[in-house]
Amino acid sequence: MLYLAEVQKQRSGFGLGGGKAELKLLACQRGEHNWSAVPGDDAIPVEEANKFNDGTLVLVELSASKQVQRIQEAARQLVSILQNFSRLQDKFKDKEEEIEQWKASLTFSSQELNRREMEMQAREEQLAQMEEELERLEAQRSEIENTRDEANRLRDEVDRSRVEIETAWEQLRGEQQQVAQQQSEVPQGAVVDEQQALRIQELMNKLGGAISSAQGVREQLNQSFGVVGAQQAILDLHWQQLEHKHSIAQQQEEEVDQQNQSLQNRQAEWYQSQDALAQARAELKGQQCTLSAKQEQAQSVSLQVRAVEDLYQQLSRLASAAGAGGSEQVVDVSALEKMSVEELQGLVQHLQQDLEKVFRFVNDQEEELTLQRETIEELQAKIQAASEYDRMALENEMADELEGYQMLNETLVGQRLRLREREDVLKQHQAVLWRRLGTANAPKSEPGGIDLGPIVTQINSGRQQQSQELQRLENEIQQVREAVSQIEANVNRLQGESESKRYELKQLEQNLLNQKVAVAELWSRVNVYQEVLQPVQDNLRGLRERLEAVGGELDRVQQIGEEQDRVISDLRQAFSGLMELP
Repeated sequence: MLYLAEVQKQRSGFGLGGGKAELKLLACQRGEHNWSAVPGDDAIPVEEANKFNDGTLVLVELSASKQVQRIQEAARQLVSILQNFSRLQDKFKDKEEEIEQWKASLTFSSQELNRREMEMQAREEQLAQMEEELERLEAQRSEIENTRDEANRLRDEVDRSRVEIETAWEQLRGEQQQVAQQQSEVPQGAVVDEQQALRIQELMNKLGGAISSAQGVREQLNQSFGVVGAQQAILDLHWQQLEHKHSIAQQQEEEVDQQNQSLQNRQAEWYQSQDALAQARAELKGQQCTLSAKQEQAQSVSLQVRAVEDLYQQLSRLASAAGAGGSEQVVDVSALEKMSVEELQGLVQHLQQDLEKVFRFVNDQEEELTLQRETIEELQAKIQAASEYDRMALENEMADELEGYQMLNETLVGQRLRLREREDVLKQHQAVLWRRLGTANAPKSEPGGIDLGPIVTQINSGRQQQSQELQRLENEIQQVREAVSQIEANVNRLQGESESKRYELKQLEQNLLNQKVAVAELWSRVNVYQEVLQPVQDNLRGLRERLEAVGGELDRVQQIGEEQDRVISDLRQAFSGLMELP
């Protein structure tokens, strides 16, 4: 199981290598990204921890019996964990923003569905009202049809009455002619017999009955005119409602035209904002390209500075090592002289083993540093040949690698120094041991080496110049970053305004579409209303014209009847005179 632990050392009085190292377990890994704290302050003695400084954080893999299987410094892994945690936080923020956007979209969709549902209910109510109006119009049309049938019946009765009157009139004329002929043929003083008198009386009664039946038709015709007038009054109300709806439809259509013009103006403004946003984005892209180029140059100079810094540190250490040895660790030689030879040999052997472990560790770190430098060079080559989309990811990876390289390099500076210190301590112990053994393998003092001072001075001068160049580039990068930040703020502002205008346009388009649909529905109701009313009005007008025609015929029949009344009255007087003759 993998643990995060802290190295704790208890130093002895015989130098750097004589302490006892322990590991204080701090946290335990439970999953890929899940760590839990280890309770208690228990420490585990681990010999492999001697190659680390006191207080160093390490990652150690322990078996079930608390045996060390693998141990390494935790700096790089902690940096990776923190970077992953930072990325997870960024992803979490992005997810939160996406969730908020989904919530807003769902809220808007819910409101839109509620509004649509209310519109559907309103339309259903309007359809129900239209159905009721249609039913009333159908009832009125059926009444008009019945009235028309009644008018046709009255007309037929008037025609029959007229035919009967004309027939009776013809018969009466024939009888008059017969009476006149008989009077001319009958000698003076002759009288009408009883059979002829009855026949003449029957014809006169028949004429009177025809005239009275015409009076009944007149009453029914007046009733029909009253029904037609009532139906026309109802239709006039419907025509007034139709005219009102027609004016409302025209007014709403004018409002729709005005809103359509306003929508076109808003669209023109939105297109202008899109052009401004595109220009700002192009400017931002140019500044970002400039920033990327300067960052690449700064990274290259930074690598050169680091390489020169490493060379300067190494030469400085060599120069100091070739000097008076002021950096050597102080060892208690008197204590070593008092030790037994066997104990001193064991201590020297222990120091040699410890030095070998530290040397292997430092060598591994040096190899890892070399691999990281090669990785950074490969990433630089990829960035130069990558597209704009891939360059951002590669630059982020490059920044992570540079950060890890810098941390590892800083760690190695201390590790190299500790390796040098342990070498000095081992040499001092070996010198005491060989002197006491009287062996001929005692280390000889090294002859004077090359004077590295001028080289170190020259490298230091170049290092300072490159540091100044790097500082200048960083200042320029900072200025470009500020410009990019300002342009990004402008782009975000323009994008926010564009999104706001786009949202308003969608709202206006939706409202305009709804109003167009409402106006179209209103016009359809007006047209349907007119299509239903016009045939009813035409039928009613035709019925009135027929009734008026019947009324005209009836007036003519009545005039004929009045004339017939006068004739019948004269006939009755003449007939009475004939009946009174001897």
